[in-house]
Amino acid sequence: MNWSDFSHWGRKVADWAQDYHLTVGEKPVRARTEPGDVLNALPTTPPETGEGMEAIFADFEEIVMPGITHWQHPRFFAYFTSNAAAPSVLAEFLTSAIAPQCMLWQTSPAATEMETRMMDWLRQSLDLPEVFRGVIQDSASSATLAAVLTMREKALNWQGNEQGLFGQTNLRIYCSSEVHTSIDRAIWVAGVGQKNLIRVPVKGDWRGMDPTALEAAIQADIAAGHQPAGIILCVGGTGTGATDPVDQVLDVAERHGLYTHVDAAWAGSAMICPEYRHYWPGIERADSIVFNPHKWLGVQFDCSAHFLKDPDDLVNTLAISPEYLKTHGKDGIINYSEWSVPLGRRFRALKIWFLIRAYGLEGLRQRLRNHVAWSNQLHDKLKLEPDFEIVTPPMWSLWSFRYRPDGVENLDDLNLQLVNAINDDGRIYLTQTRVDGTLVIRFQAGQFETTEADVMRAHQVITEIARTL
Repeated sequence: MNWSDFSHWGRKVADWAQDYHLTVGEKPVRARTEPGDVLNALPTTPPETGEGMEAIFADFEEIVMPGITHWQHPRFFAYFTSNAAAPSVLAEFLTSAIAPQCMLWQTSPAATEMETRMMDWLRQSLDLPEVFRGVIQDSASSATLAAVLTMREKALNWQGNEQGLFGQTNLRIYCSSEVHTSIDRAIWVAGVGQKNLIRVPVKGDWRGMDPTALEAAIQADIAAGHQPAGIILCVGGTGTGATDPVDQVLDVAERHGLYTHVDAAWAGSAMICPEYRHYWPGIERADSIVFNPHKWLGVQFDCSAHFLKDPDDLVNTLAISPEYLKTHGKDGIINYSEWSVPLGRRFRALKIWFLIRAYGLEGLRQRLRNHVAWSNQLHDKLKLEPDFEIVTPPMWSLWSFRYRPDGVENLDDLNLQLVNAINDDGRIYLTQTRVDGTLVIRFQAGQFETTEADVMRAHQVITEIARTL
């Protein structure tokens, strides 16, 4: 294929994409293939000569699509949806066509300057103070790793990168027992070590970190000769929406001079709605905050918004400036490669620009409000069923439940059977988690095009399948 054929295939792909999004709700949500089906359908050796796009596209439909779980399905209620609103897809199409590598201002000034402006648009949408500056990371995992590395360097007086960690005092980082496993990986990669990640007990309906227990853990570590380095807060945890009491935890952090990072990967999008900001009181006092527009806001993966009160701390941790990366004769520019672990950077800001201009903040707010309202309606309806139990209350559009009929002793096995049967059925997609050791089923509404009817249909599917077990 050459560029003279591109417009023909571009139109075909655009028509295919439009039809896919308009009809995806008619398909089973989860892939129906068995392990090895796709692998075995692919030739074991690469072709020696080129093939026509007709054959390639036919194989895409025949081999690839049956093995796709449809994250854009309006009844995808598992995990946290990775959305793909139409304007964002178009922007990504253009980005792929231009194919810039945006590591420095000089390698694509438009990408750098649009990133600066779009991150400020997002800052304003969350009502964060002007002191916060933003950078787009690929995922919240990378933002958390950057924050942990910053905690490490600040605690070691900026000597960790130079001298390594051998012989250093054990650094301690604190979080609740509800944080995402990306925090564990960040601890590993940063060289802090798993045993130095201190998990603080949670309490209350929000399942947030107990500030009293946090203070006690820090005091005990200091007494034992360890060095507290930072705290990772959770707002809208993956399992049940667990949310730490932000203001109280930050009080503890400030008493001990600890760097703080707030992981709001999913729930941060909701903070464009003023009525949900009571979930993170005092957020303006945090050092680092991350949320993923690619989860709930409509921008497709990957696009993670990372805000920093003092970017110099991050730049001091990550910046390397060999001669070939220097931009000479330009003052006051930003090279965002110094704000992230990878040197290479994609032009992610364009899809934020397209999305916000196409819908406006109020259009996006209404979608989020609908998801929360419809999820709460489903919660209220299932709560009335005598053989179901609500385990954790709604946090935004996420809550958990379990099937609890009379006379059943092993409810964990029963609920695992239920979630598997629901997903095999294909009309909706759910996932399980554990709450205090008990297996429960999660429900979360957040797909960009989902409707009230889609959400309420989950009641029919859940109760119907449960009573066949």
